[in-house]
Amino acid sequence: MKDFTITPAPIRRRLNRRQIGLIALATLLLWIAIDVFVPRQHSIRAFDPAEVARLETAMWRSYYDKNPALLFWQLAGGLRQQFHAPFWRSFGLAFQATKAAFVFKQGRNRADYNKALPTLKTYYQSIQDLTIEQFDVEKVASLELNWWIIHRQRAWYSYQDLGNALVQTAAALYDQPSSPFIGYGRQRAEAMRLCDEAGQKPSGTTEADWQRIEQELNQAWSTLHSVVQQK
Repeated sequence: MKDFTITPAPIRRRLNRRQIGLIALATLLLWIAIDVFVPRQHSIRAFDPAEVARLETAMWRSYYDKNPALLFWQLAGGLRQQFHAPFWRSFGLAFQATKAAFVFKQGRNRADYNKALPTLKTYYQSIQDLTIEQFDVEKVASLELNWWIIHRQRAWYSYQDLGNALVQTAAALYDQPSSPFIGYGRQRAEAMRLCDEAGQKPSGTTEADWQRIEQELNQAWSTLHSVVQQK
């Protein structure tokens, strides 16, 4: 005589939940693997300037509010917006950028600042892997570090110097002559000046200050967008 064993309903439900969990985990791992390892390329000339300006303003606010977790999340979002980084890959890029920034932040002289350069090169190589355009990775990384130094050493450099450095960086990234980027460089440097000066006020940076900063950044990124569409 056959022995019929009936699996109690609670056990069947547990098995079903376990199977669902395994399927969900496998799906997540597959998504991450495709996101990180499958090659995909877009044009870095295609981005929403208003959204990039909004995200950059939000990142600056998080920096002044000393909220690194939110800053990291916003940076990843900015990379997805500006460079079309896939969701999971954007966090790896954000880690590279954050690591370079913190190495730089701890520096006290140019030799210290140069320690951030290898990570910046890795970061820009990752950007190169995402874009159909070609640029000189080492040159762009070096120019990026240079404008960081100019902004840090404001006693030695002017905001005009900062604007010029931003122009050179953008021109190298988009592989175009520098002169069309002058407006972008001036406007983004002006946004940085507004942010720096507002942060030094006894009352701190007000909501009105942030609105003005975002407006200036919106102009800067809109100018950049217009320039890179004309090639």
